This record gives sequence, structure tokens and C-alpha cells, in this order.
Amino acid sequence: MNGPSPLAGESLIRVRYAETDAMGVVHHAVYPVWFEVGRTELMEARGLPYTEVEARGYYLMLSGLNVEYRRAARYGDALTLTTRLGSLRSRTMTFLYELRREDELLATGETRHIATDRTYRPSRLPDDVLHILGGESSARLPSR
Repeated sequence: MNGPSPLAGESLIRVRYAETDAMGVVHHAVYPVWFEVGRTELMEARGLPYTEVEARGYYLMLSGLNVEYRRAARYGDALTLTTRLGSLRSRTMTFLYELRREDELLATGETRHIATDRTYRPSRLPDDVLHILGGESSARLPSR
């Protein structure tokens, strides 16, 4: 994920005690939850909260998830999650993630999503939604 992205944002995360194991290391299952935080905040910063997508009759269902763990995050760490839109098509999208503690890369990941209607059938997203998601800008996201 080198270089500028047309759609990127940062989420600040402070590791909570409940997210760690007995050794104070973040449990592997927490990373996808953090990815959701980044994705949700990115969409909100673009002016398209996920609640609006659902209100318009669409779901962005998870169709794939990958996490590459490089270094352990620990209780109390201040982390920066960078979320980028990797690809966008009429029915599918991919988000890319980098999790860092200062300049140290801790994890990378990817989530793939397919747009469906309320009956869970694949559905083309409206042009205005595609335009908002695919727009040319970056966003600084609020802390969590």
C-alpha cells in the first residue's frame, strides 16, 4: 500500500485490556474488528455512513478476509490504522489495511465485499454511491 490513494483514512486505536490475552498481547480475532472500525469511519468521512447504505436497501456483505500478522500489538499501545479502498466495481469492493505503532508495521489486511439487496442477492450499487466511494480525496478520521 505504498503511495497516495484516492480514498484513504486513518483511525487512531488505543489497545484496551479486554482485547488482549493473559500475556497482554492483542488476540488475533481483534484485528478484523479494528478493520471494521477503519472501514466504517472511512465511509462516514466520505459522507456515506453504512447506515445510509442499508437505508437505501443494500448490504456490503463480507466475502473475504485476510490478515498478515507481523508484530504483536500490546495493551496500552497507541496504534494507527490506515484504511484504503483497494478496488471498486459495480457490485464488489476491496478495502486494504495497515496497522502501525508509530513507524513499525504490525499487520496488514484486506476485506472483500459484495453488494446485495435486502434478499441477499448480488446487486449493482447506485452510481452516486459508486461516485462517493471512488472519489479523489483522503480523510483524517476520528479517534476510537
